[in-house]
Amino acid sequence: MRVRLVQGLALLSTGALAGAFGYGAANLVPTFNAVPLDMRLSFHTQLMQMNGITMQGTMGASALSALALAAMTRGTSRRLAGGTGLLALASFLITRLGNVPINGRIKQWAATSAPADHAEILARWEAFNYARTGAAFAAFALLILLSLRGVDAASRQVAAARSEAFRPLNRHDQKGPVGGP
Repeated sequence: MRVRLVQGLALLSTGALAGAFGYGAANLVPTFNAVPLDMRLSFHTQLMQMNGITMQGTMGASALSALALAAMTRGTSRRLAGGTGLLALASFLITRLGNVPINGRIKQWAATSAPADHAEILARWEAFNYARTGAAFAAFALLILLSLRGVDAASRQVAAARSEAFRPLNRHDQKGPVGGP
């Protein structure tokens, strides 16, 4: 039962992550590019301020729940869940090391003015955004595959053995001496 709960949490958080990044890539980035630069910079700054906690929390929940699922399963399920955790971690690292430093520069530009090479820097931000979106979608796809195929037989056997080991004995389960009642 714990495996199914952790799997559900991993699916929920990774689906939310892929959906949020997908929405941003499909709708926000084209909108950023369609409006005047000063409007983009102001909106981008405000959006990143609002997204900071929620997106990092979603990335963390996705990575941790997938890695916990990997630790709780065996075989192919472990590999799929582990791959999911690594992809979610990759989306976090791409964000922290790629997008966040550029977000800091965009915040400065919104208060002052953009440098001459702003288009190149914004294109780099978009490339990082597409990379983290791809990682999130790949992570979600692995979890969907894991869910569709079910938990490995080995994982089910381990869970069954654990539950059997902790099952209380009743008077019908107790055996008397050999040949006894």
